Amino acid sequence: MAMAPRPVPRLLTALLAASLAFGAGAQEDIRLPDLGSSADALISPQDAQDYGAAMLRQMRSLDMVVDDPLLDDYINDLGYRLVASSDRPKDHFAFIIVKDPEINAFAAPGGYIAVNSGLIAITRDESELAGVIAHEIGHITQNHLQRAFEDSKKDAPLMALVLLGAVAAGAGSHSGDSPMAVLAAGQGLLAQRSINFTRKDEVEADRVGIQTLANAGFDPRAMAAFFERMQDTLRAGSGGTDVPELLQTHPVTLSRISDAKSRAGALLAAQKLRPSGTTLVRSEWEKTTAPIAYVKDPTALLAAQPKGGPDTYALMRERTRVLAGDASKLAHYYSASFGTPGFDSPATRYGYALALTRSGAGAQAVAQLKPLLAAHPENLILELAMADAQLQDGQRAYALARYAKLNARSPRDRAVALAYAKALTAGGDTAQATLAASLLRPLLDNADEPDLYLSYARASDKAGDSIRAGEAYSDASYLSGRPFDAMEQLKRLLRRDDLDYYARARIQARIADLTPLVLELRKRKIQTVDNPDGQSQ
Repeated sequence: MAMAPRPVPRLLTALLAASLAFGAGAQEDIRLPDLGSSADALISPQDAQDYGAAMLRQMRSLDMVVDDPLLDDYINDLGYRLVASSDRPKDHFAFIIVKDPEINAFAAPGGYIAVNSGLIAITRDESELAGVIAHEIGHITQNHLQRAFEDSKKDAPLMALVLLGAVAAGAGSHSGDSPMAVLAAGQGLLAQRSINFTRKDEVEADRVGIQTLANAGFDPRAMAAFFERMQDTLRAGSGGTDVPELLQTHPVTLSRISDAKSRAGALLAAQKLRPSGTTLVRSEWEKTTAPIAYVKDPTALLAAQPKGGPDTYALMRERTRVLAGDASKLAHYYSASFGTPGFDSPATRYGYALALTRSGAGAQAVAQLKPLLAAHPENLILELAMADAQLQDGQRAYALARYAKLNARSPRDRAVALAYAKALTAGGDTAQATLAASLLRPLLDNADEPDLYLSYARASDKAGDSIRAGEAYSDASYLSGRPFDAMEQLKRLLRRDDLDYYARARIQARIADLTPLVLELRKRKIQTVDNPDGQSQ
């Protein structure tokens, strides 16, 4: 089993601890070292990436992340399609969906880009969603975060690195607040409220993002159209008192919208001047390119793929809405809205089925999915939804057969394997649990989703491999922002007298990785979910 991502290094831990203390309003006079005038001296690229990972773990500890394999794959596929067309396609990026109904998105150190579920739900097409993500990518590729870090040192050292600190400190000092409110405070500090991207930065991110949109094959007008629609919503709303978070953190002016429209128009005009169809000549390709096995005609690779079935973007938009919201209320919302002109679609029927399944009405969900599958029998998303609905309805044998079919068709697909493994483990015998563990174990390489480790742990435990289960439980705790729990679990494992050499070495390596982080948190009495008073355990 692969080791969980490495903990925050000591330098970053010190920065993190200082930011936590600062965010908590500690009275102790913390003397910060002079880190120089360069933004890279404040936080190196690797430390920035580790910081972003630590931020993600802390957000998960507050149940703020929509952790779902289908959505993870979708948002990252979309994000990396844009990254591949950006100025820095080799940089590290990671895209996450936040459980927050506010319409907003933000970029964090290390290439972490978070998109609120409320923003995804309000978009009308994939190009609008891609436009917002491309804008955030622009902030990163143009080094706006580094510039803001440099500026922030003058007045509030480490304030630009305080998102994780604000979340953790808020969790400790505002125990009555909801996680949403805690995260909102943290977002405000990390995002443009405290970083305060300049108007020049915003326009530059627009321009770079629009170019990225066009390069990736999206409508370059989508970004301006989305911001304009948000402004129109604001004008028609509550007189300016209910300002969408996106407009607070990304102020939009008429000149900025006009500039974006003009740039998009120029890109569209340039696209029309390009030759239509393929310009690849087979004879020239064969002279200059090494042969590719099984490819006889390279021009065939450029042929447009036939489209069929419901729009994946629309399905994922509804999936986000349901997984980030209250399933029972959403089931009523869908049911009451089908009479609205233009509302009834395969995507909304899919969303309705998901809401029914998650609210315990599996039989009704099956009824909703049957006509969709009859029309689109090979759609993996719909097939998976049907298997989930059948399992919820008590049709375990039918659900397992459908999962097995999907797994054979799409081996090592995370969404299929995870759903199949959970179904095998729940209510299954030792043999089925062993199969579940074997399905999940290959997926743990470089994985950082707690649910994957937790499901593997449960399957391994039921299969009789309690040592592997213990290691996976510890990894799940670490990835969920509970390093103290993870350490204690590892120590208990290490005291077992039935460990072989390899298991003992794995556990000792994990303890060595976690020790610097845990010691630093204890030294500075930093509050975490698993150590709420900040005292040594």
